[in-house]
Amino acid sequence: MENQQQKIRINSKHDWRDILYIIIFRANTRAGRRFDLSLLIAIFFSVIVILLDSVPSIHFKYGHILFVIEWGFTILFTIEYILRIIIIERKFKYIFSMLGLIDLLSILPAYLSIFYASYQFFLVLRSLRILRIFKILNIHSFLHAGQFISTALQNSYRKILLFMMFIILFVIIVGSIMYIVEKDTPGFESIPNSIYWAVVTITTVGYGDVSPITSFGKFLSVIVMLCGYSIIAVPTGIVSSEMYRSRDTEETGEKKNICPRCGFKGLRKNARYCDTCGERLPNEDQF
Repeated sequence: MENQQQKIRINSKHDWRDILYIIIFRANTRAGRRFDLSLLIAIFFSVIVILLDSVPSIHFKYGHILFVIEWGFTILFTIEYILRIIIIERKFKYIFSMLGLIDLLSILPAYLSIFYASYQFFLVLRSLRILRIFKILNIHSFLHAGQFISTALQNSYRKILLFMMFIILFVIIVGSIMYIVEKDTPGFESIPNSIYWAVVTITTVGYGDVSPITSFGKFLSVIVMLCGYSIIAVPTGIVSSEMYRSRDTEETGEKKNICPRCGFKGLRKNARYCDTCGERLPNEDQF
């Protein structure tokens, strides 16, 4: 019945706004799906054009052609953005929504590039519009998985925040020590420079632009490098633990308590203390 009504509305010659609304906003219809897939293809090729234009050799030979193609895509996306605003009822809700702001950001840099040339390459932000594929393909499982991960991060943010504060204090102390030990070494002329070295070392990036030369400095570097592995291991373990606990709750159907102090939602029903902040929990057996 609903498909028949949509066909009737599409065949109407006078209801052009309804026709455009079904095509542009209804991804569950054949016309809407075709429109969205065509839009994704256009977004993909417009991003490719921007990437190619950033290559000096290609820009020198085909810069004018790429410029025309890019403005063709910009005009096309501008018309599509204006049509979305015209045909939708709640205009401000769309304009200030996440997808609406992404649509605006996909065309705004092109017009800013008229006055400031460097803004043109911010057009790669239109690649964010590819996120519409979740709406087109109706991938509910991915959305559920994203919500599952988001919940795990929310429940473990206190532990991660505490760990990051410890890392910040650690690099400040190590940087200060290295400033004293390697004061005459290039790259360690100040404490901020030494802290930069500590951050680069503890993250195991190792640019190699700054390195200690004294024996104690090298020994301390080894300690910092070994500690650097915890940067990945500890947060990963915290989040993995919360994900396992959340999945266990979802599978068993056991209702968890919520800590009144920190808001942690992963507590077991018979828990007496919060696993995150140590707050004593109200228990019905106590009354």
